[in-house]
Amino acid sequence: MAAGDAEDFDINRIDEVIHGRIRLGIMAYLSGADVADFGEIKSRLQTTDGNLSVHLRKLEEAGFVEVEKTFQGRKPLTRARLSPAGREAFIRYLDQISALVAQR
Repeated sequence: MAAGDAEDFDINRIDEVIHGRIRLGIMAYLSGADVADFGEIKSRLQTTDGNLSVHLRKLEEAGFVEVEKTFQGRKPLTRARLSPAGREAFIRYLDQISALVAQR
């Protein structure tokens, strides 16, 4: 890394809401799906109900994910999708990671 590049390296540009392993997995999975149900995401990420719920809620509170809770018959059905702001944030996150890696 050249001396000038060291000044451009700023780890604080990485979005901490997205950067957690499970949240990053949720964002990555939803970026390729229009909508996904809770069980599908849980299975893909190999996590627990509670862990997934906490991370989905954090992404929802940040405005990155939209969560819809309905019933299919008598069974609850939770579905998630990236919000437009979430899609933009994920692209920005990927760009920031790429920029950090490119500076090495």
